Amino acid sequence: MGIWLTLLFGIVPLLGWLLRWWNEFWYVFPLRKQCSSAGTNLPPGHMGIPFFGELFTFLWYFMVVRHPDDFINSKRRKYGDGVGMYRTYLFGSPTIIACFPSINQFVFNSSDLFVGEWPTAEPVLGRNALVVAQGKAHARLKSHVINAINRPDALRRIALLVQPRVRAALQSWAQNGKINAHDETKKLTFENIVKLFVSYEPGPLLDTISQLFVGILQGVRSKPPTTAYQHAVQCRKDIEEIFRVELEKRKNQNRTETMDDLMDRMMQTEDDEGNNLLDEEMLDNIINLMVAGYESTALSSMWAIYYLAKFPNVLKKLREENMAISQNKKGDFITSEDVSKMKYTSKVCMHQFYEKTHTSCFFFSGKDDAWILLAGYKIPKGWKVILWLRYLHTNPENFEDPMCFNPDRWNESPKPGTYRVFGGGPRICAGNMLARLQISILLHHLAVGYNFWHGDISKSLWWSPEFMKPIAGRLIGAKDE
Repeated sequence: MGIWLTLLFGIVPLLGWLLRWWNEFWYVFPLRKQCSSAGTNLPPGHMGIPFFGELFTFLWYFMVVRHPDDFINSKRRKYGDGVGMYRTYLFGSPTIIACFPSINQFVFNSSDLFVGEWPTAEPVLGRNALVVAQGKAHARLKSHVINAINRPDALRRIALLVQPRVRAALQSWAQNGKINAHDETKKLTFENIVKLFVSYEPGPLLDTISQLFVGILQGVRSKPPTTAYQHAVQCRKDIEEIFRVELEKRKNQNRTETMDDLMDRMMQTEDDEGNNLLDEEMLDNIINLMVAGYESTALSSMWAIYYLAKFPNVLKKLREENMAISQNKKGDFITSEDVSKMKYTSKVCMHQFYEKTHTSCFFFSGKDDAWILLAGYKIPKGWKVILWLRYLHTNPENFEDPMCFNPDRWNESPKPGTYRVFGGGPRICAGNMLARLQISILLHHLAVGYNFWHGDISKSLWWSPEFMKPIAGRLIGAKDE
């Protein structure tokens, strides 16, 4: 009996105490002397339990409570606002979480101090992908990508290419009468994005590519050696082989016969020294851009349809603007120049990107050769830095009633550094104009040609650090106007 009491009241509490403070002893205490001698300190926080850190707390707020912003709110309540930085241990590394605009701005624009990264991205997306490349290599690759997809002539071509499939999809939705907006917007977005990059039409090959991309998306943020991660790596290899065959075919054909899609444009772009992209660079970035643009654009489109059906006053304003554009057109299609004139439509898109921020956080590492002094705190060399962008958009200190669907909030410019839906600095999303254009075109044709309303609505949401998804989708009724 005495032994059991000793275990119960002595050893068990001691083990619990050790578990709670082990990471603090291991990662923080050795650094305190260096900080105190310099008159600085580490940001406040707690490193969690061995090996896992605060991962279970993180998953609790995302997956169980389904209020991910409370992960940061709990730290603010416990440690105060300070400068908006907190230490923790997440995803296998000691980490600083930053959630205030000024800190995020500094990190985004300090590529000499911080290295942008995404955990486990290289084997899945390729070592030449924009999300992986660093320094001069990143700048060179990004200039090629921007020339291929963001120049005015490229946006004009994209606007014309996506509209036939948008109109056909909307007609099909109206004929069906009721659709699952989540599934249908994903299908439409994927067909268009493959058409834009490699000119593939619907068929068995497109179905195969679709399944491979599903495999990549399910595993791109998993940790090795999980099954999902290994499957994503294999799916990436299979897609690369399909695109490599297409690339070789184009290189060997008469170059007067071009497809004029984004693969062709990336083959033709040159940097300042007249050099083209290497095959590996081209393939890695086609896959990277398709992964980045597929699900994020589809989810923004789905949520836009949902909110427009829910808020008829917003739909009315959107319809009035788009009807005015349509009445001045001779044909059925609008141009990228027309889209630039659609100011209220732009506000609806801005709100979708803002409220359903697709990349909730950006990952950086402090360079290994130096400590970094930031806002009076020391960031130890080699520690990770997570910029918690979603918190900028859900913080009522930055936006009044932030979770309310209100496109008119963009009548005034947001506070500096608070609107970060596409990142910032050299790491700003290269495909942001492409995403805006695709969603604006969908909303245009939807508003001028169709009535739509809610059907059965699932209230369940599934959260991850990147996306907010409905578990059962959104059932939307549609008919020709």
